Amino acid sequence: MAERGFNIKKQTGFGTIAITCFVLLYLPIILLVIYSFNAGQSIAIWEGFSLRWYVSAWGNQQVQDATIRSLVIALWAAGISTAVAVMAALATTRTRSFKGQTAVFGLINQPLMVPEIVTAVALLIFFAMIKVATGYTGLFYLIIAHSAFCIPFAYLPIRARLMGMDLSLEQAAADLYASPWQVFRRVTLPQLWPGILAGAMLAFVISLDTVVITEFVKSAGQDTLPTYMLGQLRRVITPEINAISTVLLGISVLMVIAFTLLSKIRN
Repeated sequence: MAERGFNIKKQTGFGTIAITCFVLLYLPIILLVIYSFNAGQSIAIWEGFSLRWYVSAWGNQQVQDATIRSLVIALWAAGISTAVAVMAALATTRTRSFKGQTAVFGLINQPLMVPEIVTAVALLIFFAMIKVATGYTGLFYLIIAHSAFCIPFAYLPIRARLMGMDLSLEQAAADLYASPWQVFRRVTLPQLWPGILAGAMLAFVISLDTVVITEFVKSAGQDTLPTYMLGQLRRVITPEINAISTVLLGISVLMVIAFTLLSKIRN
């Protein structure tokens, strides 16, 4: 009689533990969404269904400014980090193995391995020196900080796409005397675009949700939506925060779904 393989799903208590984990993960989020439609000012006492807090958030000038600022930073960060990630992915997958390649891979993914607070403090010190020397305190620092932090998030799906692509087409194009740029533009890029879009969307979501780095790097009057919400939580908590959080949750879910679908695209 053949031995049965190990199956974690058949272990005692697996179902109970799994259900408990899902409840602990998603019940607070479900309650947050439900109470975003609360008619009263309490975030814990249900007083009827209403869209008043969505209307309130929509008409709040501070929320509007913070939202626009968040979108501008996220779009720039996604574009810059994706462009850098494409070049880094090509350099680490379309070249011969070289000494120190593992170290390069580690450096690219450094923001994933180092605690975010460490990166934030380092950026704070670095940009503070530049601000003192130049006197400039604009959004440029936040864009660069977010871009640097988002590079590995864009790099990983792009590199995975490149690793899964068939090299024969690129080799055939090179054999037909196509230049490296022509090979990239006409052969590699059309196959790579799902990975690029997936990486860009992931970088966009990460930038949109970043709080710690933004809180350390931003200057006065440069609140993004997450830091504005953090500031409100320190003062008076109303279901308006729930409404903003629900909208952000919806955007993040849609982006993750799109990322998953694009990651599954095959030629």
